[in-house]
Amino acid sequence: MPVREDREDRDDREDRGEDAAATGAALDAALWRSVAVYRVLALVYAAVVITKNSGGYAHPVGGWAVLAVIAVWTGVATLAYRDPARRGWPLLAADLAVAFGCVLATAWVETAHHIAVGRPTLPVSWVAASVLAWAVAGGRRLGVTAALVLGVANLLVHAVAGTSGGMGNTTLNGIVLLFLAGLVVGQVVRLAREAEARLARAVEMEAATRERERLARRIHDSVLQVLAMVQRRGGEAGGEAAELGRLAGEQEAALRALIGAGPTAPATARAARAHGGAPAPGTGTGDDTDLRPLLAGQASTSVTVSTPATPVALPEHAAGELAAAVAAALDNVRRHCGDGARAWVLLEDDPAAVTVSVRDDGPGMPPGRLDDAAASGRLGVAQSIRGRVRDLGGTVSIVSAPGEGTEIEMTVPR
Repeated sequence: MPVREDREDRDDREDRGEDAAATGAALDAALWRSVAVYRVLALVYAAVVITKNSGGYAHPVGGWAVLAVIAVWTGVATLAYRDPARRGWPLLAADLAVAFGCVLATAWVETAHHIAVGRPTLPVSWVAASVLAWAVAGGRRLGVTAALVLGVANLLVHAVAGTSGGMGNTTLNGIVLLFLAGLVVGQVVRLAREAEARLARAVEMEAATRERERLARRIHDSVLQVLAMVQRRGGEAGGEAAELGRLAGEQEAALRALIGAGPTAPATARAARAHGGAPAPGTGTGDDTDLRPLLAGQASTSVTVSTPATPVALPEHAAGELAAAVAAALDNVRRHCGDGARAWVLLEDDPAAVTVSVRDDGPGMPPGRLDDAAASGRLGVAQSIRGRVRDLGGTVSIVSAPGEGTEIEMTVPR
């Protein structure tokens, strides 16, 4: 049964990973397929318009030549955009150049009178396909850029034909529609990809949660039960066995805290970067690390660690240094307060700073103890705690009195 369960869990994780990776590819394929469908339908419309108006062209053969170019490029672009490796600048530039040339050819094929009265350009709405392609490839900015280039082509038609003074509403409306297409489609594509990235992060976090739960079940059924038995039997036997039981109890508590911790920020940040989106709120960005698991590993039968329910993200180096300072403080408790001393670690997360306090119920320190220790070369607090936090731009406050224990409060700004 365990072998079968492992195999099923592994297969389930692999399926979820493949689903998350396939989501982005499926979205892109759907977007480019929509552009291809529009291109073909616009080709049919352009063929109808050219066929209807060819009798009034100044050069009818030129109209049919432009239609042939449109038809050939429709086939080439449809096939080329299917391959993700080809959706780069060379193909996008060629797409826009063909559309630009077909629009500009109107100045030689059409008569000046027809251009002046507002007859549409030869490719009509087919040129919007290149605007859509640019918008899908790069969002609003590239979509508007492509619309600007084709808008210039429409203006050049009137300039070359000598009818710029008679440019009518038809040309202006066409230019405005190109800009709207690039802007709106680019925005929709951006929102769709952000939604896909959030979905991928949710899938990965769900998979991580399931994996953690599986490991917790296996550990609970084996390691934790053994450690609990060693602690119980050691306490009953006494002597050196009691010390072994105490250590087993500490490891059991630390292991329970570790497997109970949530996924750390680096995992979610890497997932976000892999799918081109932003990390989920509260998880940090870039190389941020969740401080909670680092502190939870210090928990034992004599150390209680309390952390917020949501991730406390700090840069990886800062989180490691702060966790090391906490470990140094707890080491001082073990060395100077005796085996029966207890310690409490409290993590607080504010928008401007992260604060960790370490409090113990030991005998406390007399005034001047830390200065005497530093003067004699014992730099545990001065370097391992204050030095680390100072290098992070933070502050350390130590409150202690004989018989009242000690509290060390470490604050690191964000």
